[in-house]
Amino acid sequence: MIYLDNSATTKPHKEIIESFQQVTTRFFGNPSSIHQFGGDAERLLLKAKEQAAQLLEVAENEVFFTSGGTEGNNLAIKGIAFEHQNRGKHIITTEIEHPSVYDACKSLETFGFEITYLPVNEAGVISLHDLEAAIREDTILVSVMHVNNEIGSIQPIEEIGHICSQYPKLYFHVDDVQGFGKVPLNLERAKVDLCTISGHKFHGLKGTGILVKRNHISLHPLFHGGEQQAGIRSGTENLAGIVAMVKAMRLIKERETDERSTLRHLYMQLREGLQEVEGVFMNSPENGAPHIVNISVPGLKPEVMIHTLGQKNIFISTKSACSSKQLDESRIIKACGFSLERSQSALRISLSYDNTNEEISEFLDIFKKAMNELKKVMR
Repeated sequence: MIYLDNSATTKPHKEIIESFQQVTTRFFGNPSSIHQFGGDAERLLLKAKEQAAQLLEVAENEVFFTSGGTEGNNLAIKGIAFEHQNRGKHIITTEIEHPSVYDACKSLETFGFEITYLPVNEAGVISLHDLEAAIREDTILVSVMHVNNEIGSIQPIEEIGHICSQYPKLYFHVDDVQGFGKVPLNLERAKVDLCTISGHKFHGLKGTGILVKRNHISLHPLFHGGEQQAGIRSGTENLAGIVAMVKAMRLIKERETDERSTLRHLYMQLREGLQEVEGVFMNSPENGAPHIVNISVPGLKPEVMIHTLGQKNIFISTKSACSSKQLDESRIIKACGFSLERSQSALRISLSYDNTNEEISEFLDIFKKAMNELKKVMR
């Protein structure tokens, strides 16, 4: 199998699964229980939080465990909106956000919030001038993703953070689900107030994630209940998943340091190989993230190529896995100004550090053959 859909999810590494199994077996007590067994679980939870904070370079009490990127993004955006609506009801985001941000903002419009959706250029990057022009007296939140999940464009997060820091009444949220472990981001230097990551995007388990919330920020919780995690995220903690995720965080940060150039080499091998194929248009900017390549093949339905490759045990995708079964045009490709033909025929190939040169070569060979066969049918 050649797996090239790593932006949808990654394969959990063996040591991560083993860590999950060990904690599930030995520390299945509830961290909130007052007996010794619960205390053991709580100590392990606190240790995991300490390690996560070190890896993220934030304070321990700024780490909140979630069920993943969708919950983290909703908690950040709706939490700010409902907690600070008396101060203002204006939010700024972009036209190319993940559905968990974009749709969360759309839902807030029904509560009387006004959302500004910043446009992007052909490379999928916003204008800093547009951002500054959009900020108003009643703006309470700016939410901009670090790395786009479909085309891999990288936003200038440090510059955005600097602009936002000039306005003490607004907060800055970053969806770093696709960036963590692949594209470095220093939250302190970028002046990020809230940041979301998701465990299954870096070989952890599904149902795990983190929202970093700076200490000076108050949020309205999405969940009410047992007051776990300082009342911000009630619910019994997924201890085994959390411990496994933190281990995955450590391993992916090591690989980011040691293998980033190798991943970039794979990216360029893939990109250059696809650009040689007649009828293929490149949607990803060359200076984008080193693990996402997005192409369009006008006239070809994406699902046909996906099923053709799937028969060869090769797996790629169309757009975000959260919306890939909706066979309409890509909102992201459209926002970049590309034609309807391209936005309806986009394919995403996404890498991990586990992929090899041999896999990329084999994929390109089979892709080219598939293109030739499908062209005959398309004529």
